[in-house]
Amino acid sequence: MSESRTVTTVEELQAALAEAVPEIRVDGTITGCTRIVMPPGSALRGGRLEFGSKGVLMTKDNTLEDIELVVPDYEAAVYADTEQREWGTLRLHNVTTTGQVSLIAEDGVRSGHIDIDTLTITAADVRGRLRRPFSYGVEALQGALTIWNRQSHSAVKITAEAVNVSAGTEDEPVRGSGVFVGGFGILGDETVPRGGTLTMGRLTTGPIHSDGGIVPGTADLISAGVFVITGATVDTVTNEGPVTTYGQNDMVLDNWGTVNRWIAQAPVTSYGPSGIGFVNFSDIGTLTVTGPIRTFGRGARGFNLYEGTMGSAHFGAIATHGDGSIGIQLAKPLPEVTVDGDISTAGGAGLSLVKGVQTWLKAVGVSIRPGGAVDRLSVGGAIRTTGDDVVTVEIADRVGSWSVPGGIRAEGENSDGVHVSGAGTVPTNVTITAAHGADIVEEDSAG
Repeated sequence: MSESRTVTTVEELQAALAEAVPEIRVDGTITGCTRIVMPPGSALRGGRLEFGSKGVLMTKDNTLEDIELVVPDYEAAVYADTEQREWGTLRLHNVTTTGQVSLIAEDGVRSGHIDIDTLTITAADVRGRLRRPFSYGVEALQGALTIWNRQSHSAVKITAEAVNVSAGTEDEPVRGSGVFVGGFGILGDETVPRGGTLTMGRLTTGPIHSDGGIVPGTADLISAGVFVITGATVDTVTNEGPVTTYGQNDMVLDNWGTVNRWIAQAPVTSYGPSGIGFVNFSDIGTLTVTGPIRTFGRGARGFNLYEGTMGSAHFGAIATHGDGSIGIQLAKPLPEVTVDGDISTAGGAGLSLVKGVQTWLKAVGVSIRPGGAVDRLSVGGAIRTTGDDVVTVEIADRVGSWSVPGGIRAEGENSDGVHVSGAGTVPTNVTITAAHGADIVEEDSAG
């Protein structure tokens, strides 16, 4: 049997698969394909395959390379065989799809490695997927790319590398999350992940555009442009291209897992209500967002450290525009926060999703909550609010040192500069002004 065969028709393709040809090369476009099951150890390269339903099932030690796979956007263009005990290495190199790439370890799978280098998902709609992780009061939608170890046994370990992954376009964002990677994670109200794990060296993304299509006002469902789920450990996440979300509860960058370094080099943008630029619930070593964080929806905060740990956070600039859209909110300790430019908010009060509950918030510039102590907070420009009836900076825990050469400025009607309570103290060596309110309010002493 020949080691390689070129095919140009459905019949030739089916014959090559039936004969388990090790390498099948597609010449041109083949339409009317039915589901393909790749024989273990085989490779499928070149051309374009168009399907009426599901696309390619990878089994063990398979390679997809230099190929375009087209299925209806609600189907899986590529998925993995869960009856295999060992996946070996599943490779996707220079692959373009319409439809989800779904690599989910469950049923019989006990091990495997996933190697992705240049994957473009032009369109996908995963809103109908029933399997969704649940934590922090919400379910999370799967992604156009989903790598997920759903095995409950901790001995099941999946590893992966995924570089140069893009999903959706500005005109046609993927529906659901963009990129979703995770392990078995947390059940119900548990706080410690357990079960099977996913370990990744690198996760690198190009442009990501996603819209979860979540019904307005929904409190128990979210999505994200790039989502690291519980049970996943990633050494380095790098967002080389812009990440943009458009809908209700669509986070842009969201971490429930463990990440050593997260680097976002391009704009991080949210247009929908309650869509946070970067939100953390677990553990990150260092966070660096050199591109601007910009949010435009109601209750769409810039950066939120809800839970977990973080060594340092460095941002280019943060600007929110909607009511209830806080610039930075810290509820856990963060040793160092640096913003090169301004932190600005333009809204007033509005509803925002907080751990599965729609909550009334004001568009505060920086909110240091009890438990959110900071050793050093440095802002290269100003912390500024322009909305009415808001506070520019709320301080309810310790901040070791401040550097804000542009000052803390409240420009809206009835808006105050700084409110201090609890363990917080008034910033020193910082100019604080309120055009139409109080510069400083010390709430404890005021009773």
